[in-house]
Amino acid sequence: MKEITHCPSTLAQGFTTYSPAALKKLFDKQAVSHILPYDSIDKNEYDAKLFMDNKKRISISGVQSKYSMIVREGKLHLTPEGEQGRFILKPRPVDIKNSQECAANENLTMQIAEQVFNLETAINGLCFFPEGEIAYISRRFDISSDGKKYRTEDFASLAWVSSDNAGINFKYDYSYEEVAELIKKYTTACPVELLKFYRIILFNFLFSNGDAHLKNFSVIDRGENDIRLAPAYDLLNTRIHVDDTDFALDKGLFKEDRKEFFKGETATGATFRDFGLLIGLPEKIVDKELSVFTANHFMINTLISNSFLSEKVKRQYLLLYQNRRNRLAEMKLYS
Repeated sequence: MKEITHCPSTLAQGFTTYSPAALKKLFDKQAVSHILPYDSIDKNEYDAKLFMDNKKRISISGVQSKYSMIVREGKLHLTPEGEQGRFILKPRPVDIKNSQECAANENLTMQIAEQVFNLETAINGLCFFPEGEIAYISRRFDISSDGKKYRTEDFASLAWVSSDNAGINFKYDYSYEEVAELIKKYTTACPVELLKFYRIILFNFLFSNGDAHLKNFSVIDRGENDIRLAPAYDLLNTRIHVDDTDFALDKGLFKEDRKEFFKGETATGATFRDFGLLIGLPEKIVDKELSVFTANHFMINTLISNSFLSEKVKRQYLLLYQNRRNRLAEMKLYS
């Protein structure tokens, strides 16, 4: 496999495996190999059966295949039946453009969210099959270091929508304004959680995440009346893989039409300023966040350069970011 020169988690330069900072966050300081002890998911018949059996037991939903993992003797292993997995493995998906870039895309986007914009994210990294194929690994945020399981609910559940009562499009037939209303209803300190939500919305737009549907937002109950937004997860630049729209939710930002805040049908900074005020954030806070998200952050360029994306996709990722940043900087109103 290709030589590694950057931490396959934090993307820090000068490491041939996980950096000490990554080992501390991902694995509680355990030394863990970045190489998986499996040939692949589909090339080795024995390994293929192990992955298939594991997939049947995992309770995490979603279109992309996910597998439950534990650490044993310094390596990531599929979780045996009867044990509690601590990690989620997402290998290369099928039937998608640039599928070999998916894991690196998600790791990069999640690291930018945390390191540049201080968003609380699911702790994550990359691991590798022996022949070099990359997979994404994420530490489960609903399980504490001592094994305690926290209750979580995604926003499709909070909105009481499912394929049974709302059809196959249930997780998309909504607006982000309505999500904000659910945050006010269900979280303990809603002003704090609304700001976290607004920042994620800005981030998703800035980095072309067009798959932020109802099941990709959750609340977590840590007990003692502490219900908050769960750490952000499934953040990636979907434009690398599909020709999607600005927003995953069909209604977009608003549950009612607000044309004067759009440039034609295009969202700009003026649109997001109106959205922030509409969901109840103070004007000073909204303007401050827009300033943060439209600023020139040199670290973004560094992380893109250090990422495990191919050189071609690195250039595409940067160009998409720059285009969205220009749009977010537009504050002119239209009527």
